[in-house]
Amino acid sequence: MPSDIDKLAAEVRTEFGKGAARRTRRAGRIPAVLYGHGQETAHLSLPGHQTALALRVANALLAIDVEGEEKLALPRQIQRDPVTRIIEHVDLIVVRRGEKVTVDVAVEVTGEAAPETMVSLEEVSVPLEVEATNIPTAVEVSVEGAESGHQVFASDLVLPQGATLAIDPETLVVNVTTAQLADLETEEEGEEEAEGEGGEAEEAESTDDE
Repeated sequence: MPSDIDKLAAEVRTEFGKGAARRTRRAGRIPAVLYGHGQETAHLSLPGHQTALALRVANALLAIDVEGEEKLALPRQIQRDPVTRIIEHVDLIVVRRGEKVTVDVAVEVTGEAAPETMVSLEEVSVPLEVEATNIPTAVEVSVEGAESGHQVFASDLVLPQGATLAIDPETLVVNVTTAQLADLETEEEGEEEAEGEGGEAEEAESTDDE
Protein backbone atom coordinates (compact mmCIF):
# COMPACT_ATOMS: atom_id res chain seq x y z
CA MET A 1 0.00 0.00 0.00
CA PRO A 2 1.40 3.48 -0.84
CA SER A 3 2.90 5.23 2.21
CA ASP A 4 0.89 8.41 1.65
CA ILE A 5 -2.44 6.72 2.38
CA ASP A 6 -3.87 7.74 5.75
CA LYS A 7 -5.07 4.82 7.86
CA LEU A 8 -8.11 5.43 10.06
CA ALA A 9 -9.56 3.01 12.60
CA ALA A 10 -13.35 3.13 12.32
CA GLU A 11 -15.95 2.07 14.84
CA VAL A 12 -19.38 0.82 13.74
CA ARG A 13 -22.23 3.10 14.85
CA THR A 14 -25.38 1.49 16.20
CA GLU A 15 -27.15 4.71 17.23
CA PHE A 16 -28.46 7.22 14.73
CA GLY A 17 -30.06 10.65 14.69
CA LYS A 18 -28.90 14.14 15.70
CA GLY A 19 -28.56 13.27 19.37
CA ALA A 20 -26.39 10.25 18.63
CA ALA A 21 -24.27 12.31 16.22
CA ARG A 22 -23.70 14.97 18.89
CA ARG A 23 -22.63 12.32 21.40
CA THR A 24 -20.22 10.89 18.84
CA ARG A 25 -18.65 14.31 18.25
CA ARG A 26 -18.42 15.03 21.99
CA ALA A 27 -16.44 11.79 22.27
CA GLY A 28 -13.90 13.23 19.83
CA ARG A 29 -15.06 11.20 16.84
CA ILE A 30 -16.72 12.07 13.53
CA PRO A 31 -19.86 10.33 12.20
CA ALA A 32 -19.37 8.88 8.72
CA VAL A 33 -20.92 6.56 6.17
CA LEU A 34 -19.04 4.25 3.80
CA TYR A 35 -20.64 2.93 0.62
CA GLY A 36 -19.95 1.91 -2.96
CA HIS A 37 -19.24 -1.12 -5.17
CA GLY A 38 -22.57 -2.66 -4.23
CA GLN A 39 -21.74 -3.06 -0.56
CA GLU A 40 -24.26 -2.25 2.13
CA THR A 41 -23.85 1.25 3.58
CA ALA A 42 -21.74 1.12 6.74
CA HIS A 43 -22.42 3.69 9.48
CA LEU A 44 -19.14 4.48 11.19
CA SER A 45 -17.34 6.92 13.44
CA LEU A 46 -13.77 8.06 12.75
CA PRO A 47 -11.06 9.47 15.05
CA GLY A 48 -11.71 13.23 15.01
CA HIS A 49 -8.22 14.79 15.07
CA GLN A 50 -6.62 12.22 12.79
CA THR A 51 -9.46 12.46 10.26
CA ALA A 52 -9.39 16.27 10.25
CA LEU A 53 -5.66 16.22 9.50
CA ALA A 54 -6.09 13.67 6.70
CA LEU A 55 -8.92 15.65 5.07
CA ARG A 56 -6.83 18.83 4.88
CA VAL A 57 -5.58 17.33 1.60
CA ALA A 58 -8.10 17.44 -1.25
CA ASN A 59 -9.18 14.00 -2.53
CA ALA A 60 -7.33 12.29 0.32
CA LEU A 61 -7.10 8.52 -0.17
CA LEU A 62 -7.98 6.79 3.09
CA ALA A 63 -7.56 3.25 4.34
CA ILE A 64 -10.55 2.62 6.61
CA ASP A 65 -10.18 -0.25 9.08
CA VAL A 66 -13.65 -1.62 9.82
CA GLU A 67 -13.48 -4.40 12.40
CA GLY A 68 -10.18 -5.66 11.01
CA GLU A 69 -11.14 -5.35 7.33
CA GLU A 70 -9.39 -2.56 5.45
CA LYS A 71 -11.15 -0.66 2.68
CA LEU A 72 -9.78 2.07 0.44
CA ALA A 73 -12.04 5.11 0.28
CA LEU A 74 -12.26 8.67 -1.00
CA PRO A 75 -14.23 11.49 0.67
CA ARG A 76 -17.35 12.14 -1.39
CA GLN A 77 -18.87 14.84 0.84
CA ILE A 78 -17.58 16.64 3.93
CA GLN A 79 -20.09 18.52 6.08
CA ARG A 80 -18.66 21.30 8.25
CA ASP A 81 -20.11 23.66 10.83
CA PRO A 82 -20.71 26.94 8.94
CA VAL A 83 -19.12 28.99 11.74
CA THR A 84 -16.38 26.88 13.32
CA ARG A 85 -15.61 24.85 10.14
CA ILE A 86 -15.31 21.76 12.33
CA ILE A 87 -16.12 18.56 10.43
CA GLU A 88 -19.54 17.23 11.41
CA HIS A 89 -20.02 14.29 9.00
CA VAL A 90 -18.16 12.55 6.18
CA ASP A 91 -19.49 10.52 3.25
CA LEU A 92 -16.90 8.03 1.98
CA ILE A 93 -16.98 6.03 -1.24
CA VAL A 94 -15.17 2.71 -1.59
CA VAL A 95 -12.54 2.50 -4.36
CA ARG A 96 -10.26 -0.27 -5.59
CA ARG A 97 -6.65 -0.36 -6.71
CA GLY A 98 -6.30 0.29 -10.43
CA GLU A 99 -9.80 1.76 -10.57
CA LYS A 100 -10.24 5.06 -12.42
CA VAL A 101 -12.13 7.80 -10.60
CA THR A 102 -13.14 11.33 -11.61
CA VAL A 103 -12.07 14.01 -9.14
CA ASP A 104 -11.75 17.80 -9.14
CA VAL A 105 -8.08 18.79 -8.96
CA ALA A 106 -7.02 22.33 -8.01
CA VAL A 107 -5.35 24.57 -10.59
CA GLU A 108 -2.23 26.26 -9.21
CA VAL A 109 -0.84 29.31 -11.01
CA THR A 110 2.93 29.84 -10.72
CA GLY A 111 5.30 32.57 -11.92
CA GLU A 112 4.88 36.29 -12.60
CA ALA A 113 3.17 37.57 -15.73
CA ALA A 114 4.49 40.61 -17.63
CA PRO A 115 4.16 44.05 -15.98
CA GLU A 116 0.77 45.80 -16.22
CA THR A 117 -1.10 42.57 -16.78
CA MET A 118 -3.75 40.82 -14.74
CA VAL A 119 -3.99 37.03 -14.36
CA SER A 120 -7.51 35.63 -14.04
CA LEU A 121 -8.06 32.06 -12.88
CA GLU A 122 -11.23 31.14 -14.76
CA GLU A 123 -11.38 27.58 -13.36
CA VAL A 124 -10.13 27.00 -9.82
CA SER A 125 -10.16 23.26 -10.44
CA VAL A 126 -10.52 20.84 -13.33
CA PRO A 127 -12.10 17.37 -13.31
CA LEU A 128 -9.63 14.63 -14.16
CA GLU A 129 -9.96 10.89 -14.56
CA VAL A 130 -7.12 9.30 -12.60
CA GLU A 131 -6.22 6.12 -10.78
CA ALA A 132 -7.70 6.10 -7.30
CA THR A 133 -4.28 5.40 -5.78
CA ASN A 134 -2.51 8.13 -7.76
CA ILE A 135 -4.53 11.35 -7.40
CA PRO A 136 -2.53 14.56 -7.97
CA THR A 137 -2.87 17.38 -5.43
CA ALA A 138 -2.80 20.11 -8.10
CA VAL A 139 -2.21 20.93 -11.76
CA GLU A 140 0.36 23.70 -12.19
CA VAL A 141 0.06 26.44 -14.82
CA SER A 142 3.06 28.75 -15.31
CA VAL A 143 2.39 32.35 -16.38
CA GLU A 144 6.02 33.44 -16.07
CA GLY A 145 6.52 36.40 -18.42
CA ALA A 146 3.10 35.90 -20.05
CA GLU A 147 1.89 38.93 -22.03
CA SER A 148 -1.65 40.26 -22.29
CA GLY A 149 -3.74 37.99 -24.49
CA HIS A 150 -2.08 34.81 -23.27
CA GLN A 151 -4.69 32.12 -22.59
CA VAL A 152 -4.43 28.62 -21.20
CA PHE A 153 -7.16 26.16 -22.15
CA ALA A 154 -7.84 22.77 -20.58
CA SER A 155 -6.17 21.10 -23.55
CA ASP A 156 -2.95 23.04 -22.77
CA LEU A 157 -2.63 21.67 -19.24
CA VAL A 158 0.31 19.41 -18.49
CA LEU A 159 -1.37 16.48 -16.77
CA PRO A 160 0.24 13.92 -14.47
CA GLN A 161 1.04 10.56 -16.03
CA GLY A 162 -2.07 8.42 -16.43
CA ALA A 163 -4.50 11.33 -15.98
CA THR A 164 -7.02 12.37 -18.63
CA LEU A 165 -9.28 15.41 -18.91
CA ALA A 166 -12.93 15.00 -17.92
CA ILE A 167 -13.88 18.46 -19.19
CA ASP A 168 -14.28 20.17 -22.58
CA PRO A 169 -10.70 20.70 -23.87
CA GLU A 170 -11.70 24.20 -25.05
CA THR A 171 -12.56 25.34 -21.50
CA LEU A 172 -10.63 28.51 -20.64
CA VAL A 173 -8.62 27.94 -17.45
CA VAL A 174 -6.26 30.94 -17.16
CA ASN A 175 -6.59 34.30 -18.91
CA VAL A 176 -3.92 37.04 -18.96
CA THR A 177 -5.24 40.51 -19.80
CA THR A 178 -4.07 44.10 -19.65
CA ALA A 179 -4.57 45.51 -16.16
CA GLN A 180 -7.20 48.23 -16.11
CA LEU A 181 -5.94 51.76 -15.46
CA ALA A 182 -8.13 51.95 -12.34
CA ASP A 183 -6.45 48.83 -10.95
CA LEU A 184 -2.99 50.28 -11.53
CA GLU A 185 -3.96 53.62 -9.92
CA THR A 186 -5.41 51.81 -6.89
CA GLU A 187 -2.20 49.84 -6.52
CA GLU A 188 -0.09 53.02 -6.78
CA GLU A 189 -2.31 54.81 -4.26
CA GLY A 190 -1.90 51.92 -1.86
CA GLU A 191 1.88 52.16 -2.17
CA GLU A 192 1.79 55.94 -1.61
CA GLU A 193 -0.42 55.54 1.47
CA ALA A 194 1.97 52.95 2.89
CA GLU A 195 4.90 55.33 2.32
CA GLY A 196 2.94 58.20 3.91
CA GLU A 197 2.11 56.14 6.98
CA GLY A 198 5.77 55.22 7.29
CA GLY A 199 6.74 58.91 7.20
CA GLU A 200 4.13 59.80 9.82
CA ALA A 201 5.41 57.05 12.08
CA GLU A 202 8.97 58.35 11.77
CA GLU A 203 7.81 61.92 12.55
CA ALA A 204 5.91 60.70 15.59
CA GLU A 205 9.01 58.88 16.85
CA SER A 206 11.17 62.05 16.49
CA THR A 207 8.53 64.10 18.38
CA ASP A 208 8.57 61.53 21.20
CA ASP A 209 12.36 61.71 21.35
CA GLU A 210 12.14 65.47 21.85
